Amino acid sequence: MTTSTVITNIGSLVTNDPSLTTPGDPLGLIQDAAVVIEGDRVVWTGANSKAPATDNRVDADGRALLPGFVDSHSHLVFAGDRSAEFAARMSGRPYRAGGIRTTVAATRAASDAELSANVARHLGEALAQGTTTMETKSGYGLTVHDEARSLRIAAAHTDEVTYLGAHVVAPEFTGDPAGYVDLVTGAMLDACAPHARWIDVFCERGAFDGDQARAILTAGRARGLIPRVHANQLGPGPGVRLAVELGAASADHCTHLTDADVDALAGGAATTVATLLPGAEFSTRAVYPDARRLLDAGATVALSTDCNPGSSFTTSMPFCVAVAVRDMGMTPDEAVRAATYGGARALRRTDIGIVAPGARADLQLLEAPSHFHLAYRPGVPLTAAVWRAGEPVGPR
Repeated sequence: MTTSTVITNIGSLVTNDPSLTTPGDPLGLIQDAAVVIEGDRVVWTGANSKAPATDNRVDADGRALLPGFVDSHSHLVFAGDRSAEFAARMSGRPYRAGGIRTTVAATRAASDAELSANVARHLGEALAQGTTTMETKSGYGLTVHDEARSLRIAAAHTDEVTYLGAHVVAPEFTGDPAGYVDLVTGAMLDACAPHARWIDVFCERGAFDGDQARAILTAGRARGLIPRVHANQLGPGPGVRLAVELGAASADHCTHLTDADVDALAGGAATTVATLLPGAEFSTRAVYPDARRLLDAGATVALSTDCNPGSSFTTSMPFCVAVAVRDMGMTPDEAVRAATYGGARALRRTDIGIVAPGARADLQLLEAPSHFHLAYRPGVPLTAAVWRAGEPVGPR
């Protein structure tokens, strides 16, 4: 039988409920609130004094309750360690995409069990910090066999799986990028499409140009995969406008944008979310994306970790929230919304990133009275409890 649980005495409830949000309150806050869960769904939210009777009761004791974080961009299927590369970069060497090939060699050599354990470890690390949904990609195999097994392993751990055979040109094709594009859009796509929901491409100098990216994404879309694009990370380029043109769910990084790029993301018919990945800029000492410019133009913004072993080895969405507030021009409200509701939009999900009747009961309770503390107390573990699909799964 389905049981019901009420979480009472919530000091501040972030709902992101469209029926409650306003320009002055983008989070749809309810003070002195309660939430009722039945099964895997939220069935009621409102004032604590009006909470209905339920089978079980959890006392929040004045703490803040938020939707679980939605991390819409990560690279968790990998092996090996690149800490020496990080240390060298911190000594003055600039980041280039070539380090990806180091991880490719280690990943190819790893067993399925080793790769699966690594994915599970990092997902658990993220869950302990309030992340209840995490997308992850292939991209460190770059052969038909290794890309397909990466996706199978990822799909055993998360529903949001992305085919990224077009991460960089495989080392075997260094002198034949056109041949590699043929592989990515042919035999590799055939093997990988059944295991993925999304297709992604690193549209950047040193990886794939605009024409190559268009061919890859178009082929994936023809197989039922929804496009995403690594766009405009290392410099200006065609990635953002290509993402909007092809109706991609997200353009990710968005660090170097022209006015035309911003206009495309903010256009009235645009459905492409600008996903910002501050961990990458933090770990490469690069300029941060200008979130303020995108928000003021009317673009939808998400925050994500970009967890990967080379340029952003963090699973911490609270860290990304704090950096976005400190260095990217976002208010605490905007950063929390981008890390929850924005991430859900980037995954084209309406059942997560919100706390409202009918939504999946993915919730996090903070050891703090307000969501402000996520940026106010950077680096401090604030996750008191986590529920995923109505089940308590995090620290209590």
